[in-house]
Amino acid sequence: MRILIAVPLLLLGACNVAKDNANNTVSVTVNEEVAGNTLKDVGNEVQNVAQDVGNDVQRTGDKLQNTDVDVNVNTNTQANKH
Repeated sequence: MRILIAVPLLLLGACNVAKDNANNTVSVTVNEEVAGNTLKDVGNEVQNVAQDVGNDVQRTGDKLQNTDVDVNVNTNTQANKH
């Protein structure tokens, strides 16, 4: 989920900032294609992480199913008499 924290920073790469000192203005333009590609890449990464988590859960479940537990319950309460 760390990738979601980085999304705003990644989207900054799609922005172009220009400062016009003569008019004392700043303009910001967004390249929609770059922004769209960035979001698509983030979506793919999230999907890959979710698939990895699902695979790990499946492997853990398989390990638990293949585990044998032997329980020896000794109900003999008589003390040894010498």
